[in-house]
Amino acid sequence: MKPAVPLLAGLALLSALVVAERAAHAEEQREVSLPDRFENTVDERLRVLERAAEPEKAQQVRIERRVVIRISPSRATSARLMAELPRRTMRTRFQEADHADCLPLDQLMSVQPMGDDRLLLITQDRRLLSAGLDRSCSAQAFYAGFYVERSEDGRLCVNRDELQSRAGDTCRISSLSRLVAVRD
Repeated sequence: MKPAVPLLAGLALLSALVVAERAAHAEEQREVSLPDRFENTVDERLRVLERAAEPEKAQQVRIERRVVIRISPSRATSARLMAELPRRTMRTRFQEADHADCLPLDQLMSVQPMGDDRLLLITQDRRLLSAGLDRSCSAQAFYAGFYVERSEDGRLCVNRDELQSRAGDTCRISSLSRLVAVRD
């Protein structure tokens, strides 16, 4: 029996070591997780850090560049042009003459409604242009000016660009002509 004693002593030590490791492992698990009844008591606002640690989901961003130009009726410009006119009665009338189908937007200074379907455009070099609107459009809707989206070439063209009145109407220019003074 004497030879069995060291064997039994070794088994006792080995089993004590296994029990100690299992106890240490169980202690680590108790520190990491809360019991089930405490798991749902954490406020959602405190979970912000948990969500911040999660990997970000890639989102696609689309950036568009859009330039809208506002052409307004310039009261000061109209008043100044009227003040420069002679005080005596004039026998001058205006007649429409051919003009190119496009006009540089940076040359446009102001706009005034003229009749039912025409707009009077005043350029920076004091030229007067008449813009005919589509049939369904009323020039009176443009009494407060208009917006136009700047095109790649920077010009306002017939049958291409849409004018949007500040009241919300949208119209295209059907014709563009210059006004030339004709004396009787």
